[in-house]
Amino acid sequence: RMQEYDIIVLGTGIKECILSGLMSLNGKKVLHIDRNSYYGGESASISPLEQLYKRFKVPRPAEPLGRGKEWNIDLIPKFFLASGELVKILVHTEVTRYVDFKVIQGSYVYKGGKVHKVPGTEEEAHASDLMGMFDRRRFRKLLLFALNFDVRNPGTYQDMDPNSMSVRDLFSHFDLGLDAMEFTGHAIALHSSDSYLDQPFLETINRIKLYSESLSRHSASPYIYPVYGMGELPQGFARLNAEYGGTFLLNRAVNEVVMDNGRVKAVRSDGKLFLCKQLICDPKYVPNRVRKVGRVIRVICLLNHPVKNTHEAQSCQIIIPHTQANRKSDIYISVVSGAHNVAADGVYIATVSTAAETGNPEREVQPALELLEPIMQKFVSVRHLLVPNDDGKRSQVMILFLHPPQIFVSRSYDATNHFEAECEDIKDMYRRITGAELCFRGAKRHQSLIMGDMQ
Repeated sequence: RMQEYDIIVLGTGIKECILSGLMSLNGKKVLHIDRNSYYGGESASISPLEQLYKRFKVPRPAEPLGRGKEWNIDLIPKFFLASGELVKILVHTEVTRYVDFKVIQGSYVYKGGKVHKVPGTEEEAHASDLMGMFDRRRFRKLLLFALNFDVRNPGTYQDMDPNSMSVRDLFSHFDLGLDAMEFTGHAIALHSSDSYLDQPFLETINRIKLYSESLSRHSASPYIYPVYGMGELPQGFARLNAEYGGTFLLNRAVNEVVMDNGRVKAVRSDGKLFLCKQLICDPKYVPNRVRKVGRVIRVICLLNHPVKNTHEAQSCQIIIPHTQANRKSDIYISVVSGAHNVAADGVYIATVSTAAETGNPEREVQPALELLEPIMQKFVSVRHLLVPNDDGKRSQVMILFLHPPQIFVSRSYDATNHFEAECEDIKDMYRRITGAELCFRGAKRHQSLIMGDMQ
């Protein structure tokens, strides 16, 4: 007799594992299949270190860098805002039982050839060398406005309409100079290009508020990161899934997605047929259902020193706004080390990423690589950014079929080194799969638990 499931998930990337965990929590019967023998897919952590050299076809060093097992190198490192959506999901699902986090030690922005600390509080604004005296005062007023802003209380709008007034007009209302506008938009609100300036200010002010609230949890930076790296997350959600009766099959080929009248019916894996009502998958499993919308370059760099001007930080985030590098989109650098149990003692892993804009993406990230010199070893990858052709509920050929396909494909990971866009994708997919919003009951109660002992 063929096995039947409510949902089959293909690929064990972070997004797929989070969604399958949430579906199991909702009482669905879930089967998870991955063609790899390890969790994580595109967003896996590589260990031991030798595997990284092998994967990138780079000759190994003569002298080994510590013990290979000390290493967990993330192919796509992304930091989480301490008050952000991902933390709410972790707390809501109680996956915090399986994963430990540590705060990232600093948040920096590049300007005029060097890195500067991003001011996220009134005190930091007062001391910041990113702005002159008058701009500091104006920036502090904007920060205060953001912290007090509540979309449900028009009394906090200061007579400005968040749904119609643009960010550009908001910044000019506070008389912000160009330097302050740049780091506010890119290093605090985390926009990767300047298109946000002409959008209504609601989203941007909420992003500034989120950054400040996250920073208030730990004074070092608003970001946190899993001890032992990102690979801990898919495994944490896999444990949750198993707890609720989910089944995992690793190292299995996916031969075919079987359709019936335009709707998904089953998955054939290693010759066996598994029936399902809905399918969630990583874009690599359904190449005919996705399209390429760009490329991302990532350069993993091994350093034997902290990054200059970061106050010897063991971990930090650095953003290079696009105007500083004469580009259309920002360049990101994430730095982690032995402090997060991902590298041997005294070695730092700095990952540079950006949206490729030319035929020579390695030259595009040169400003970031210069900040990291000297570099012991580089591992370069350029990947296509894949997005689904349809939303899974409506097919482009729906006219011919009575049924929506019920195949929900995640987007590739973007060039940013924080998890905010990925959370939007998770929430959007959840809404399409279930027809309901993802809401977090009781999240506040546990949030203090995960945040308490993380310094």
